[in-house]
Amino acid sequence: MAKTMTMNTPANGPTIQVDKLNLSFGIGASANQVLYDVDFSVEEGEAFGLVGESGSGKTTVLRCLAGQYDHWQGSLSIHGQKLGRKLDRARCRKVQMVFQDPYGSLHPRHTVETALAEPLAIHGIGDRDARIDAILSKVGLPLSFRFRYPHQLSGGQRQRVAIARALILEPRILLLDEPTSALDVSVQAEILNLLADLRVRDGLTYLLVTHDLGVVAHLCDRVAVMQQGRIVDMQECAALSGSMPTHPYTRMLVEASRHYSREMAQIAATDAAAASRVAA
Repeated sequence: MAKTMTMNTPANGPTIQVDKLNLSFGIGASANQVLYDVDFSVEEGEAFGLVGESGSGKTTVLRCLAGQYDHWQGSLSIHGQKLGRKLDRARCRKVQMVFQDPYGSLHPRHTVETALAEPLAIHGIGDRDARIDAILSKVGLPLSFRFRYPHQLSGGQRQRVAIARALILEPRILLLDEPTSALDVSVQAEILNLLADLRVRDGLTYLLVTHDLGVVAHLCDRVAVMQQGRIVDMQECAALSGSMPTHPYTRMLVEASRHYSREMAQIAATDAAAASRVAA
């Protein structure tokens, strides 16, 4: 018998609680620790950002919460309930993840309808046609898109499908792994506005990973800054634009974001490629 959808009722306290999170890859002398005593909490309905350079551990934290890594040490809690090592269906109903590359996260041979129906089938949820229509409308896609394949969609449309797939189980928490970085600038704004609207409309809680402080300023209430697997600073997002942070690494990120341009990034990439060729 098909199940009906039920809203997850949050307990008192933070929606997400991360305490002394540590993670290493490898064993013994070859072990490489990538997270060091990561601590933060996210309140109900809050959008919380994790920023830092590539390799700082941002996405690794998300993967621990999403159940993709299970050998972490420390404590992870959702709505006051500690998470175990094993990913179960109840956890998937509470927490869903939106990945960086929408084309890579959607099966190329599955239609939009198939991608959206699969979570409902796994959880034994009925009224699938009505739910698919409703979620497509919610993310701003025509109902006719349910019969399209990923290669027939633009990047922004694919990311809307990915968001729809994450929301179709009605989770209370979305883990957002750089959800706009693979998109054109104009499309980035559309997806950010969609996420902001969904958060207000449905009372969602976001944990957002990004390297772009502009995205954080647009979407988040607070931000934690990560460097080499550690949280080194935590700020209200309003403070980032209003005054210069006191922590030197956060200050460097803010200054870099203010002077960033695509031309500068291209020059840096060219210089790095040239240095690699010389080293080789």
